[in-house]
Amino acid sequence: MNNLRDLDKPNCNCGIVGIYNHPQASVMAYYALHALQHRGQEAAGIVAAKANGNGKKFTSHKGEGLVLDVFSAPDVLTEKLEGMMAIAHNRYSTTGSGGIANVQPFVTKYRSGTIALAHNGNLTNTRTLRHQLQEEGAIFQTTTDSELFLHLIARSKHESQLDQIREALRIARGAYSLVIMTNDALVAARDPFGFRPLCIGRKKVGEEWSYVVVSETCALDIISAEYVRDIEHNELVVIDDETVKTGNIKSYRIDDETPCSKHCIFEYIYFSRPDSRIFGHNVDKVRRKLGKNLAEESPVIADEDEKVVVIAVPDSGNTATLGYAAVNNELGNKSSYEIGLIRSHYVGRTFIAPGQNNREFKVKTKFNTVKGVLEDKKVVVIDDSIVRGTTSRSLINLIREAKPKEVHMRITSPPIKHPCQYGMDFPSNEELIANHHDAIDGIASSLNADTLHYLSVEKLLQSVPQGEGIGYCNACFTGQYPVQIDLNAHKLSTEE
Repeated sequence: MNNLRDLDKPNCNCGIVGIYNHPQASVMAYYALHALQHRGQEAAGIVAAKANGNGKKFTSHKGEGLVLDVFSAPDVLTEKLEGMMAIAHNRYSTTGSGGIANVQPFVTKYRSGTIALAHNGNLTNTRTLRHQLQEEGAIFQTTTDSELFLHLIARSKHESQLDQIREALRIARGAYSLVIMTNDALVAARDPFGFRPLCIGRKKVGEEWSYVVVSETCALDIISAEYVRDIEHNELVVIDDETVKTGNIKSYRIDDETPCSKHCIFEYIYFSRPDSRIFGHNVDKVRRKLGKNLAEESPVIADEDEKVVVIAVPDSGNTATLGYAAVNNELGNKSSYEIGLIRSHYVGRTFIAPGQNNREFKVKTKFNTVKGVLEDKKVVVIDDSIVRGTTSRSLINLIREAKPKEVHMRITSPPIKHPCQYGMDFPSNEELIANHHDAIDGIASSLNADTLHYLSVEKLLQSVPQGEGIGYCNACFTGQYPVQIDLNAHKLSTEE
């Protein structure tokens, strides 16, 4: 089990990148992948396309590991992956096993030309589609749901490649943000409910514009590209030479009717970087509001002549902690934001501690306390979520070694009670700590916390941006899944 899963957090989906009309497209994609490393740390890949006679030659480089490791060979970006177009992918496996065969982007040749694809999300009709295609003679090379798009595109009876892609997207159900590279265009799309983020940027190269499609805007920042707009839910866009000349990004609907969006609310709570803009809004502002609403809902009272120390579980809890500390202080409880936990950034994701079942030791390799900040203080610990609870328990025990007066845990999301079917990797119902206790006090006791409070669903929804046609998927908290799911659709085995 890798370090990310073992440290008991909801695991990310994937990060995707598309570059059009840049002489160093693969280099730009490489840097963008760096910025999106948090979205997938199992594997990475880039496919580039360069002119080759009347067509394009597609070249690919991918491997297991972090971006820095996969592309460490000299000249792989500048020589092997030449071309004016590229797409790229950081992988975290939510459907299908690990292994090099499942590393994206995928490339295939069919009657309409060569096509490459990278996918962020999780399809919910995977088993049905896979069974139908196998019955029709399809031979699968991977165990991922992403490969289904290629089969659906190749089997479409439409003459136009755009119509083939659109038909495939209308058949697929669930969560998908896609970048697709054809011989002459970069195509990008978000599913009709828009579960996962995807946006467009551009960068001036000489007298022309280069266009960029990325999961989060932090990937635009690293390559000094300017944000243009989000790709809307139920939208398919085409970027080609005409776009470069006129600035016109061709836009099409996937389904004829566009439903209310169902943005993944966990993108705001945990997944996306705080310096990113997703679904049209700044993550940092949303997280501060989460912390403020959490303090309003569950302040920690300071006794006379006593100060409450508010600390974050780094790094995802940092911004919300600022909001919590400010409001708790405004409510008359002398509070200050302090750095009470130091995170080590040098623990490899596959780090195995001696006596590897010793979770306390594993937590200590990742975190250490600032004892002078915590000792004899009433400490409030802000975190974004609790999954199994094993790491939270070890973390509170670590904090207690610094001899605080009390330890109060505050969580910026409601209790997680249901697995995600749209691209996050949560454990089964039975493994989720919220399903093991009838009351929050029972969870607090099991974690060795003096008190515990989760942000309510109502306050969570008050914290995120609102507007006409904007809605959120909160199925992991409520069990209300917006898209119908095949039974065990996300659990394909390597034997299938």
